[in-house]
Amino acid sequence: MTPQSHFTLVAPLAAGCEASLHELLASMNATPGTADPHNSVLPFAAIERLHFARLVLLDDALQVDLDVLGVPQPRLPTVLSFMGDCDGPVHEVLADMVRCAGEGLRRLFAHCDGFVADTDLLVWMQAHDQPIAASYVNWVGRTVLQIKEESALQRALSTTVSRATVNSAAQARALHTELRSFVNKEASAGRLVLTPPMPTPFSWRMAKIFHLLAVPLIGLLALPGLIAFSPLLVYLLRRRETSDPVICPRPPAEALGELQLLEDIDVSNQYTAIGAVKPGLFRRWLVSGLLVLINYACRHVFTCGFLARVQTIHFARWVFIDDKTRVLFTSNYDGSHQGYMDDFINKVAWGLNLVFSNGVGWPRTRWLILGGARIEQDFKRYQRRHQVPTQVWYKAYPGLSLHDITRNQRIREGLENTQMSDAQTLAWLRLL
Repeated sequence: MTPQSHFTLVAPLAAGCEASLHELLASMNATPGTADPHNSVLPFAAIERLHFARLVLLDDALQVDLDVLGVPQPRLPTVLSFMGDCDGPVHEVLADMVRCAGEGLRRLFAHCDGFVADTDLLVWMQAHDQPIAASYVNWVGRTVLQIKEESALQRALSTTVSRATVNSAAQARALHTELRSFVNKEASAGRLVLTPPMPTPFSWRMAKIFHLLAVPLIGLLALPGLIAFSPLLVYLLRRRETSDPVICPRPPAEALGELQLLEDIDVSNQYTAIGAVKPGLFRRWLVSGLLVLINYACRHVFTCGFLARVQTIHFARWVFIDDKTRVLFTSNYDGSHQGYMDDFINKVAWGLNLVFSNGVGWPRTRWLILGGARIEQDFKRYQRRHQVPTQVWYKAYPGLSLHDITRNQRIREGLENTQMSDAQTLAWLRLL
């Protein structure tokens, strides 16, 4: 199994470079916001282990919300963020990227403060890669190569299989054998490839076991202190929950239209949002601890197709920037933006509240998990207001939803299984 990883490069822009960078980013797209996979600046399709990528300009527009709290903030520079989800170690994928698109990457990062002609590109990228506080992968170990090969398998079988009604288990078994023979012939001719999974890296497996044990152990060590200080922590939480300002104005129509222009081009969509953490050590420590727990759950529990009860997210991440004063959240999901938000409201509103209630202006919560995202209109206005346009977004397998990808995986598993029962064989044929 090849595990997935993520990179989040963040670098401030050099003075006077924003307009020219906007032009360069726009030149990378086939349609507004959606990358041409073979563009001349960064041909994403040449990076074979890259699932999703995006380039986003992040300004400090919402820092003004801190003025409501009486905490004036210095102006933050606009930054370029380059994010991606990939197969295997990040350093290997970044090295592949430098080999395939070094000149284009230099054109991009030349707009960033401190990047000069003789800068070591790979070292610079690694230095600007931000730690990820929490990340989610829909199906750990499912690679870009696997997704593409299984999609080709599904297309080949669906055009070959007879549409006549299968009336008996014997017919089903015979058809399964016939299709296995067909795939073997196609593979021998080089028209189909089904690459076996790679061995799981030993270092990754050991790191996963260590993380699985270390976080609960640290929690047990901290438990007596948490119990002893729980009355004070509850008091601090409730005092803030009842007094923190709610800032959920309706987003301007022009800004909303700019976001909607970038959506529903594919069966999947992208989401990028940023916001300030409520000031003070209490909120900073609280959101940091909660993201540790969310990352733990994503790493050890939600690894096979669902995040809590939500099954439409390919990848998601939470990243601290600006010395933990802001949180950047991104996701790649199937379906419409409206459906995505309704999923969260109806299924995991409490989970949204855990993290995002620590952001300035979030709808009022009670006891950390109640209210908040359940206040539907306030929540929807809040998330749209904090969403920022993604200038360039890439998906390695356009047209494929998670439903399609999972079906194709089951088709391959069934094809390779010669020990299926009659009921399983009939169910497998219905997938085609």
